[in-house]
Amino acid sequence: MSATVYVSRGRRRRRRAMAVLVLLLAGLTSWRAAEALAPAPATPSVAVSARGWASVDWPAQGAAAASLGHGHVHVSGSTQPSPIASLAKVMTALVVLRSRPVSAQDPGFTITITSDDVADTERRKADGQSVVAVVSGEKLTERQALQALLLPSANNIAVALARAVSGGVAAFVDEMNAAARRLGMTSTRYTDPSGYDPGTVSTAHDQLLLARAAMRIDAFAAIAAEHSAVIPQAGIVRNTDRLLGQDGFIGIKTGSDQAAGGCFMFAARSYNKRQIVYGVVLGQRDGPLIPAALDAARRLADTVRAAFG
Repeated sequence: MSATVYVSRGRRRRRRAMAVLVLLLAGLTSWRAAEALAPAPATPSVAVSARGWASVDWPAQGAAAASLGHGHVHVSGSTQPSPIASLAKVMTALVVLRSRPVSAQDPGFTITITSDDVADTERRKADGQSVVAVVSGEKLTERQALQALLLPSANNIAVALARAVSGGVAAFVDEMNAAARRLGMTSTRYTDPSGYDPGTVSTAHDQLLLARAAMRIDAFAAIAAEHSAVIPQAGIVRNTDRLLGQDGFIGIKTGSDQAAGGCFMFAARSYNKRQIVYGVVLGQRDGPLIPAALDAARRLADTVRAAFG
């Protein structure tokens, strides 16, 4: 009797095991069938993205970088560090604003122009550098100094801001390089706060990282979007960014000299206004330097926006 019970129980176990196996095989077959019928979302999106960036009108010379918002940075052209001229002033502004923020209600610290500042301005003016007029004893708020720095691109004010924040140019440049390292700008070296020194070098990729960081600061974005400003001694100063306010362009900074060529760091709204296109062009030399950089940037921005809406 006991042997019969043992056999019966064994048969029941085998039947249950077979039933479970059948169910598992049926489920696996159904899952595979569903998988075959379902779309694979990753592959088409990657392909569309690749086709989009392949259609972008990258500059034929120099270097360039672009991104949609804070997404992947796409680059074209040279990846070697090169002079960046006045794009260096974006880092100068970032260091200043992180040291002492400003707002619509708070214009920040005050700079008093000294006789040394006046002498420095005259030397730079004689050298053909971009400056704004200053007089000894003149007082500039931090906001006014940043306007003079970013709109007409005043080299003399870059030095005055460096002294005001760090007590000297060398210490301020150290802060610029420390900020670059924190942003992951591994191919960047600053040697002066204005970018006039050709030893200040970077890449389009690194400058795009800076552009995105700077535009996160509301005060910076507001100043970069100004067409003009009034400075006590200099009077009305105007933004060198001639694309500002056209076709969604909202900034950021031009730069040019013989070492750097024409350079432009920009931000522009996408056609659907849901994203910001960030871009940088360096080393443009097809005609007058700043117009060459602006033209290359416009083509780059327009084709990115056309490709991605």
